[in-house]
Amino acid sequence: MEEAPFADFSQILCRWYAAHKRDLPWRGEPNPYYVWLSEIILQQTRVSQGLPYYLNFVEQFPTVADLANAPEEQVLKVWQGLGYYSRARNLQQAAQYIMRELGGVFPTTYEGLLALKGVGDYTASAVASICYNEAKAVVDGNVYRVLSRIFDIETPINTTEGVKYFRKLAYQLLDKERAGEYNQAIMEFGALQCKPQSPDCMGCVMQAKCLAYHRGKVEQLPVKLPKVKIRQRYFHYCVLSDRRGYTQVQRRGEGDIWHGLYEFPLVETQTALSQEEVWALLNEKYPQAATIAYPKQTYMHKLTHQHLHVSFWHITLVENLTEGIPFVDLKQYPMPVVIQKYIDNC
Repeated sequence: MEEAPFADFSQILCRWYAAHKRDLPWRGEPNPYYVWLSEIILQQTRVSQGLPYYLNFVEQFPTVADLANAPEEQVLKVWQGLGYYSRARNLQQAAQYIMRELGGVFPTTYEGLLALKGVGDYTASAVASICYNEAKAVVDGNVYRVLSRIFDIETPINTTEGVKYFRKLAYQLLDKERAGEYNQAIMEFGALQCKPQSPDCMGCVMQAKCLAYHRGKVEQLPVKLPKVKIRQRYFHYCVLSDRRGYTQVQRRGEGDIWHGLYEFPLVETQTALSQEEVWALLNEKYPQAATIAYPKQTYMHKLTHQHLHVSFWHITLVENLTEGIPFVDLKQYPMPVVIQKYIDNC
């Protein structure tokens, strides 16, 4: 493990950034609301995927006040497809806090930003440095990768020791006179140059100083301990249909995935069952069913620590639903992407 930051580290990165940075809508004259939105959207999402969502989000909610005053279901609908829906709810709760407690004025310091729902050290550091040039170092996946390779650091990045070590090194390297520019430069360098797979080492401005390159360890870094065991879940959705062509959806509660989103009535099993076994369960649940049609396929939907095995059973009822809605109205409800895709393909 090396601990010798070189004096021109920030100068090299900032020169590279000036020549290669992407033209992104939240850059330029920094608007803290837009920078905050971009950072939250991109926490678990690539720029290419997140950019259309950002543009749509800003169009729907151009100010903090617009976001604070919007119905939650509208916010979740605009967010639909990005996943990690708690991010959207936290965004709105933070916006409501800004309007209610701060008189609509966006926080201007790292400490003030930390008071916002869903904002941790990374996001507060990013917004504070980019918008207000506060000397706070950002440490995200790109930064871990760049630093671990250049300084040949084998400490796992997903351990307490690793987090402390990289944060200390990041602050050592931080250009405190232009913190915002430097932070954006190192993150952009990791995204475009020092990529996870097949980085462009031959054309890299850091090649001469990169210890991992000279030691043949680029593909081995950063080191990350194995992930936790993936939980397998089996979702059997009941797509009900009565004589009027109405169906039924329900809102998911707290304490599980997709909180606040809508879904068809669900039967979840702890293990994989045969279609005949599931049919028997549904026949018991809906004795008034005229027909229960077997699903054509099972969909695999992968989340961070869960794999969902999702099937859709069409159930035709003899009696009308008391709380039914027309099928055409389904598009108005925010839903998990696996269900929305199924509806779109029906």
